[in-house]
Amino acid sequence: MSPALAVWVILLLQSGAQGFGILPGSSKSHQEITEEAILNVTVQVCLALAEAEGSDFAFPPQPFTATGVAAACRAGNSIRSYEQAIRSITLRNIRVDLVEAVNPSFHFDDETFVSGRNIITTGLQTVKANNKEEDFEAARENLGETLHTLQDFYSHSNWVEIGMNFPNSNLLRSDTSIGNLADESRATCRSCDGDDCRNNILEDIISEQVLTTGYFGLIPLIDTKPSGKCSHGGAVDVTSRIEPTGGINKDTTDSEHGFLHSEAARLATSATSEILEDVRRASGDEPFLQMLGVSRGTGKALCLVIDTTQSMSDDIAAVRTATSTFIDSQVETDNQPLFYILVPFNDPEFGPVMRTSDPEVFKDIVDDLMASGGGDEGELSLSGLQLALTNAPRSSDIFLFTDAPAKDEQLKSTVIAHIERTQSVVYFLITGTPANTRRRRRRNIRIAESDAQVYKDLSDAAGGLVIEVDKDQLLEATSIIGQMSNSTVVTLVRASRTPGENANFSFVIDGTTSNVRLFITGNPTNVMLVDPEGREVNLRTPQADQLTSSFTSVGNLESWQLRPQVGTWQVMVEATNPYTLRATGQSPLDFLFDFAEFVPSPSNTFDVLDSRPLAGTNGSLLVMLTGSNTANVMEVTLVESAGSLEVPGDVESQEGGNFLVRVDNIPSVPFVVRVKGNEMNATTGGVFSFQRESATSFRASNLTIKADAERNLVPGTEFSVPFTVTAKETGGNITIRATTNNPLYTASAPNVLLVEPPGLSANGTVMLAVPLNTPSGTTVTLVIEAEAPGGDDINYAILRISVLNPVSDFTAPVCQVLRIVNCVQNTSADPWELSLKVSDGAEGTGVERVTLTQGNGTLTLTPDTENQNDTLAAYEGFCDSPDVELVVVDNVGNTDTCSFNAFTTSSGCVASLLTQTALGCAVLTLALGFPENLNMV
Repeated sequence: MSPALAVWVILLLQSGAQGFGILPGSSKSHQEITEEAILNVTVQVCLALAEAEGSDFAFPPQPFTATGVAAACRAGNSIRSYEQAIRSITLRNIRVDLVEAVNPSFHFDDETFVSGRNIITTGLQTVKANNKEEDFEAARENLGETLHTLQDFYSHSNWVEIGMNFPNSNLLRSDTSIGNLADESRATCRSCDGDDCRNNILEDIISEQVLTTGYFGLIPLIDTKPSGKCSHGGAVDVTSRIEPTGGINKDTTDSEHGFLHSEAARLATSATSEILEDVRRASGDEPFLQMLGVSRGTGKALCLVIDTTQSMSDDIAAVRTATSTFIDSQVETDNQPLFYILVPFNDPEFGPVMRTSDPEVFKDIVDDLMASGGGDEGELSLSGLQLALTNAPRSSDIFLFTDAPAKDEQLKSTVIAHIERTQSVVYFLITGTPANTRRRRRRNIRIAESDAQVYKDLSDAAGGLVIEVDKDQLLEATSIIGQMSNSTVVTLVRASRTPGENANFSFVIDGTTSNVRLFITGNPTNVMLVDPEGREVNLRTPQADQLTSSFTSVGNLESWQLRPQVGTWQVMVEATNPYTLRATGQSPLDFLFDFAEFVPSPSNTFDVLDSRPLAGTNGSLLVMLTGSNTANVMEVTLVESAGSLEVPGDVESQEGGNFLVRVDNIPSVPFVVRVKGNEMNATTGGVFSFQRESATSFRASNLTIKADAERNLVPGTEFSVPFTVTAKETGGNITIRATTNNPLYTASAPNVLLVEPPGLSANGTVMLAVPLNTPSGTTVTLVIEAEAPGGDDINYAILRISVLNPVSDFTAPVCQVLRIVNCVQNTSADPWELSLKVSDGAEGTGVERVTLTQGNGTLTLTPDTENQNDTLAAYEGFCDSPDVELVVVDNVGNTDTCSFNAFTTSSGCVASLLTQTALGCAVLTLALGFPENLNMV
């Protein structure tokens, strides 16, 4: 983008001229529209599930909030993941205004109806394919981008002005007419009468219900519009000063057609709900909720990464026992994971990823692990960990078991990049280290401290622990850290010291926090604990019982459970050896945040970074509290992970529950984010303080790397990803690495880019390709790394690119009634029967799923032996429940709903011709030529 155009884009963003406002304000914003629709549809899905289960459903208080909706859905432990999902969708929605600001198709400007709809339909296909592959993070990102274009249709077109009071459903289908579109040469507007633009759309356009949108341009003397066409309007739209002048957008109440803003926002909200319902039908209720981060367990994944070389044979047996015990303790509880993931690694192989939501199936998978191979010292542990990080949901818990150093240590920076972006916690359980001399003598296995350091560095980044144990201690160690595998676990304080040194750490226990635990590795000389009343005890003495209720020691790990007391606590550590410290608790109150690239504007426009922030300069964070509607952020500080440096930020409260934090100087050392605030006590009405820290440690960089790509990748074709690297301080030869999440996905990039002198940029391109048989919905995670000379400074760009095979089937399956035994009276004593053929047509992709969404009878499905694209359905119920509704879905996600009634539905076999017996109807059905092989219940 040229500097001149960049200035105009900034002006554009300052005015919010390219769509509904970016952030909440006096007018409805993209964020508010999206959140309202998601909350409404979530309530409807949870209501339907409750009715299907025969359980009561208590509607949450209005206006709906994520906390209230999650509680109503009996998914209180997934409040954080629900709010994270909504945040991911809305941020991607907002990004369209920043990345595609001058592309008219993404906003339905310039009468780009066909290309605008193509963005929506392609995005919808991608979301459905992502969900089918259970890649819910990619589905959220693609959904957010798709929703922006859909919502802009109602603000930028004249759909409201021509009297439409319902959404345009044809925007979701490629095989239908969008409407009566204005010809390219047809005039659509007259100039506004001064500031009054209420009647600037021509009368014949209104009366004939002709669809048009405003034209938009940024650059004087270059951007123009056809004669007689409407303009978008607004201060930066240069076309609005070309006859006919003015505009028709309804982005805010102050826009030229702002008098219709509320109606446009209402329709945009309804259209958002409609597309969400379409995704729901294609995915099914429970997968749809999982896409939104709502589940009745933790909403997280339990992920095991296991060394399967021969030397681990005893350890694998111990892992089986530990895993089985740990999983059994979580089944049917609020701590049950959403998914179980296993990634084995060996040498020279690693993977594949094995994933299931069934705990018994997962235990069987672990039981089937066999130890083989190996022989040399190193194994591909980081390759296995990278595979886990790219396949597990965000904020998952990952346990890596090994007795060997990493043979693929060159992946360390790539793995840290994935840790920073996913904010997953990684625990390393290592046998055979120098700390375990008994095991070393027995098996003659050694892992040197220098080799173990890579695991410790990764653990520091991931907020986990490196636990060095014997195999007979694995069960106990897994049980201890397994207590941290809970969606409500929050980090109160975390630190590491290498080399060891004396240090004091403070943390706050608030009224929402329970089950507070202190973890220390490294065997420091002394650990003193001070409670809020000033009582001080040595945790290595019996007096520790005064402040703690339990103590556990296994391998190099010590753990204490603290007696709950609200207030500020202190831990004083004396040590000469390296050590790590973690204090955690369980609380619904936590925080989410992203580093943001701030664009100065009245609306505080920002773009979330997909890379590290720039070191030594001012920066911004977008912080949001979760699990509370009354909490407030008072302080946000960047705290050095391995030292005492603290960099405070200026906190600005934003509407919509966000807090914008400006930091004058992003530190160049690894740091965590600490948030302090106040929360209202619901019982007493008083206010208490809380403190939270990010589990993940972050780094800044003197390099900036930006990359962007098209939304979808077609298998078997080369896909280009352009990127730019800028060096703030030291220029020279910048090393470039490009890696993917699958060895079958090839990524080639220049090895070196020359950036001279400092402050200038260099451009490069990554060429990406995936095999022809890669399924639609698969996500390619591409990491592009830029490393400064000397290797001490690295930045990265992470892109998630969805695979989408070309689709030619845009028609939903249809239901054909083959036979019905109708009801005469509404009574539970009388049965009724319905036989259907669900057909996707000769050119369709085939019926994937037929789901009973209304009716308490029995549905039986049978493949049609005569046509593989068809499915035969037989329903049997009783006449006191005469209504039946089926959702039919084909293999590319086209959906429809088929409804029937036992009194009114008819076919070639109708009630007036029947003796009301199944036999009589079957005889007539056969006589009319319907299939004989209907499999009736």
